Amino acid sequence: MNQTIADIRKDYKLKSLREEDVLSNPIEQFTNWWSEAVSSKIEEVNAMTLATSAIDGTPYARIVLLKGLTNEGFMFFTNYESAKGKELAQNPKAALVFFWKELERQVRIEGTVEKVSEAESEAYFVSRPVASKIGAWASPQSTTIESREILEGNVLKYQAQFGEENIPKPPHWGGYIVKPAKLEFWQGRRSRLHDRILYTKQDENWKISRLAP
Repeated sequence: MNQTIADIRKDYKLKSLREEDVLSNPIEQFTNWWSEAVSSKIEEVNAMTLATSAIDGTPYARIVLLKGLTNEGFMFFTNYESAKGKELAQNPKAALVFFWKELERQVRIEGTVEKVSEAESEAYFVSRPVASKIGAWASPQSTTIESREILEGNVLKYQAQFGEENIPKPPHWGGYIVKPAKLEFWQGRRSRLHDRILYTKQDENWKISRLAP
């Protein structure tokens, strides 16, 4: 089995990435790549790995969905009392990874994390489907539960309590923004000689450099 796994490989050949081809601002560069990814109709194009760590340095990672992009950074929403919420409370730093295999591209982001404003969290919560709003109330995210029936019972409870109109945002639910200090754009190339362009924040400016693959 190990030999079969080791034999899995792909030679990347779609595009290249050179220093003279990238924009001076990494958010603008990401926006360009994002637009290409969306145009390519990649499924779950906004899926990204979120990596956090506890105060003792233990790392954790999971897939979350990008739900907003501003000049300041990358936004996602979750339960503040979840495992990742508790980890971010202990250590407000995180890394994100986007992998768009159809374009042979990866973007890595490292930065500090802050909660978004209550108004921003409210605005996004209002836009969610009714079932997702109820789910935010029904799930004690990351806690141990005895069975699936616990969740289903909670759903019925909150459906009866709120109905389908004007469901309020739970006080323990809201958004975070990852404000980048580093962004790396990776373009797959032949023979594993990939292009890696790194942006590093220096005061209000960005330094651009190339990394060996």
